[in-house]
Amino acid sequence: MAKEPVRVLVTGAAGQIGYALVPMIARGIMLGADQPVILHMLDIPFAAEALNGVKMELIDAAFPLLKGVVATTDVVEGCTGVNVAVMVGGFPRKEGMERKDVMSKNVSIYKSQAAALEKHAAPNCKVLVVANPANTNALILKEFAPSIPEKNITCLTRLDHNRALGQISERLSVPVSDVKNVIIWGNHSSTQYPDVNHAKVQTSSGEKPVRELVKNDEWLNGEFITTVQQRGAAIIKARKLSSALSAASSACDHIRDWVLGTPEGTFVSMGVYSDGSYNVPSGLIYSFPVTCRNGEWSIVQGLPIDEVSRKKMDSTAEELKEEKDLAYSCLS
Repeated sequence: MAKEPVRVLVTGAAGQIGYALVPMIARGIMLGADQPVILHMLDIPFAAEALNGVKMELIDAAFPLLKGVVATTDVVEGCTGVNVAVMVGGFPRKEGMERKDVMSKNVSIYKSQAAALEKHAAPNCKVLVVANPANTNALILKEFAPSIPEKNITCLTRLDHNRALGQISERLSVPVSDVKNVIIWGNHSSTQYPDVNHAKVQTSSGEKPVRELVKNDEWLNGEFITTVQQRGAAIIKARKLSSALSAASSACDHIRDWVLGTPEGTFVSMGVYSDGSYNVPSGLIYSFPVTCRNGEWSIVQGLPIDEVSRKKMDSTAEELKEEKDLAYSCLS
């Protein structure tokens, strides 16, 4: 029996990340090679013509799994009946803008999109916020879509997680698929903490801790962390454009693992609503190590946290509290 199509919303769909993401979804990379999809692409009126061009290309690509395309600038039409929502659209920070200006623009965008999802999305819709500030945009969305379960509102830190895997893989000259269980703690910003203390590498003689194989704590505690934290800026410098391909790919990874489950013994990083685990203040969207089963994520519990890690985890939580206060001040 063929599966019923899943409706997937991509906001900001005419932008760079959207353009990289929609063919991945249509090809089954996000939800599986046997899962038909109907794509809902939403963007602002200014981008309507470009959005229609993306729709034309999707039709031209003749994706077997793609059972329909809705391309619209109407938020209600975009959100109606969607099962998965990937929120890529947001207001980017421009030169000379204060953080508060960017925050206030994004607060108003996420407040109105939350209201539309609340009223029109399918029950149990899963939401992934990609647009920055991703953690705080997700928090605003949660506030204004109270009927969507808090466990269903997440933000993307899988890009940082994958960047960390990539750095270890390059350093050790091993396939990236042999590296697992790095952790991104906290905010999707330069205060995030990429943690390798629990990471492992598959070798010919079984799994070995990353620290044992790298044999260079100075690199792991210094350059490795800053490279992952600042990778987005490095890509902008190299491409003169922000990372789109890797962001789209990691958004697919995030949703795929959430819906289809993580492999046994592997955990991934997701920005989720804190329940106070690891003494992270509740009421923040914070990146934790999680495992996924049957469409639900769970925070990995009981990992030992050393003093250095504790400080870094607290400092990124502090930044998230400041962002939250700034966002709430924009609301009032």
